[in-house]
Amino acid sequence: MDFMQFLDMVIHVDKTLGMVISNYGTQVYVMLFGIIFCETGLVVMPFLPGDSLLFIAGAFCATGAMDMWLLMALLIFAAISGNTVNYWVGKKVGRSVFTKDYAWLDKKALHHTQAFFEKHGGKTITLSRFVPIVRTFAPFVAGVSDMPFGRFQFYNITGGVGWVVSLVVAGYFFGNIPIIRDHLNTIVLLGVCAAIVPIIIGGIWRFYLKVVRSN
Repeated sequence: MDFMQFLDMVIHVDKTLGMVISNYGTQVYVMLFGIIFCETGLVVMPFLPGDSLLFIAGAFCATGAMDMWLLMALLIFAAISGNTVNYWVGKKVGRSVFTKDYAWLDKKALHHTQAFFEKHGGKTITLSRFVPIVRTFAPFVAGVSDMPFGRFQFYNITGGVGWVVSLVVAGYFFGNIPIIRDHLNTIVLLGVCAAIVPIIIGGIWRFYLKVVRSN
């Protein structure tokens, strides 16, 4: 296998995980750790699989190909440490990132995440775990915005644990059902909407009460 074939396998590991396990055995844990760490920790790698990888990995755990508890422990650590690195990179770069042009940075995704962050505040760090692209940029934006590290870590740990456990466990129980496996992204997005809608309604209600009281 040449480098390009290996790279393609890594990028699409959620679709080739069975082959990876057969070829690399227990080294698959290291590979999955690296993928989750890079997807959450490096703003230049939002294209790596996240949700689908966790779900499919859970499905393989159900077949006995991997140990679910070891997998979850490693990937929770990868998700939390990845976000932490991303936060410090954002803090180091600073707000100049919004005015300067960086070849390695997707400005559109950055501004989209900033809008998401301004709308939902610290909860963005938790909610963004379930939103591809946004989850890669959210900790970076938190660092750029000088979000207090303690507050960031609270949402980071909460989101990291919730994201990994929910999708791996869901994959363990439902990953081998074709209709669910084939529509995973839609199911995840519906779950995110279910989490965000109550927040939006609550915000509208608080705004309404504020208007009423001011009158």
